[in-house]
Amino acid sequence: MIMEIVSYGHPSLRAVGRRVEKVDPSIRRLVGDMLETMVDADGVGLAAQQVGMPLQLCVVDITGVKDRPSNLWIGGVPVDPESRMPLILINPEIELSGKQESGTEGCLSFPGLLGEITRPERVRMRASGLDGESIELEATGLLSRAIQHEYDHLQGVLFIDRMEDSDRREITEDLEDLLDATGGLAR
Repeated sequence: MIMEIVSYGHPSLRAVGRRVEKVDPSIRRLVGDMLETMVDADGVGLAAQQVGMPLQLCVVDITGVKDRPSNLWIGGVPVDPESRMPLILINPEIELSGKQESGTEGCLSFPGLLGEITRPERVRMRASGLDGESIELEATGLLSRAIQHEYDHLQGVLFIDRMEDSDRREITEDLEDLLDATGGLAR
């Protein structure tokens, strides 16, 4: 089922997600719905907060993205990133390393808005998967950026929080329009 993606101003976007204690049928259904919603919206990631459910749960799928390459290592061995998509990440923990890289990001909760965001080039991540299996990986490129972006959502951090002040000022009117449309309050 395709779910509504909440927009800037919705309180769940600023909520730190609750830990998922048990993968039950409702979580499995939520994951399936989130994947369908993300694909329908042409996204590469979606956090539970973006569908109004503040949980430590997100999905990522970079399949088909050719203009922003990714690298993936599992157990220190390089693997084809697309062979592991989609990623279902429950209660993820990340470590960041490497030089800072600037890149364009958008967000399904900020329709039509893009911004230059600086993030570390490499992420090491540990999470649980849908079947309770432990997932440990390292990534660079778009996959690293997408994991960091979705992890931020799980902590109540939005991509606009990571923008340079000058870039954020340029989209102030667009942000105010989103707030007006949702009746939300910025924090």
